[in-house]
Amino acid sequence: MKLKTIASGSKGNCSIVLCDETKFIIDMGISYLTLKRSLEENSLSFDQFTGILITHNHKDHISGLASLIKKTHIKVFIPIEMYDGIKEIVPKDRCEFIDDKFKTNDTEIELIHTSHDAPYSIGFIITQNEKSIVYVTDTGYINRKYLKKMENKDLYLIESNHDEVMLMDGPYPRFLKERVISDKGHLSNTTTSKYLSKIIGNKTKYIILAHISEKNNTEELAYKCTKEEINNEKVRILIAKQYEESEFIEV
Repeated sequence: MKLKTIASGSKGNCSIVLCDETKFIIDMGISYLTLKRSLEENSLSFDQFTGILITHNHKDHISGLASLIKKTHIKVFIPIEMYDGIKEIVPKDRCEFIDDKFKTNDTEIELIHTSHDAPYSIGFIITQNEKSIVYVTDTGYINRKYLKKMENKDLYLIESNHDEVMLMDGPYPRFLKERVISDKGHLSNTTTSKYLSKIIGNKTKYIILAHISEKNNTEELAYKCTKEEINNEKVRILIAKQYEESEFIEV
């Protein structure tokens, strides 16, 4: 199983997950042409993909979805509760409505219900052949029952959005600062690192810190905070970037 981030941040988000018989795009907050070019550079095509998973309907996660629907035959895999938020751009017959746990081909996906100021927001635990990827962005906190489900996975992609001091001393107006730090906002470096210290295990090989704020964080601060908290030389910590694709991370 492999994961590659195409873009991660407030300007747009998109990743791809490749399993033996199943391939998913996660979010489409970039242009169709940008993703098409990336796939072609990696000898992939849209026809090879099972579908696209959507975390929520904010622009930085779905801005390219309308073009993707028009130019491909890809199905959109979402809980039915999410459909109202995208019905203007996705016909109902292009959707596969999913339960909290579902299986497609060789891959099982379990939803993590997140807490964000969107009508409906989710993350994913993606499992194939006893290997698992956790994918969680855009949430103010993670419910304890999901933390238990997230324990000891091979790879974690999790947001480390802001440094709390930079946010509070930064240029955002007060209402926006309060939104970011609220239970329906984003995870801080400190909160993310503490979550990770509780859930990583002996299987864990990679942590990808994602959705890093351009104004309220730095890659160095996010990395340092997580590194100091988990202090495990066997776990490689990577940063998902806004304008630079990651390598393929394989577990």
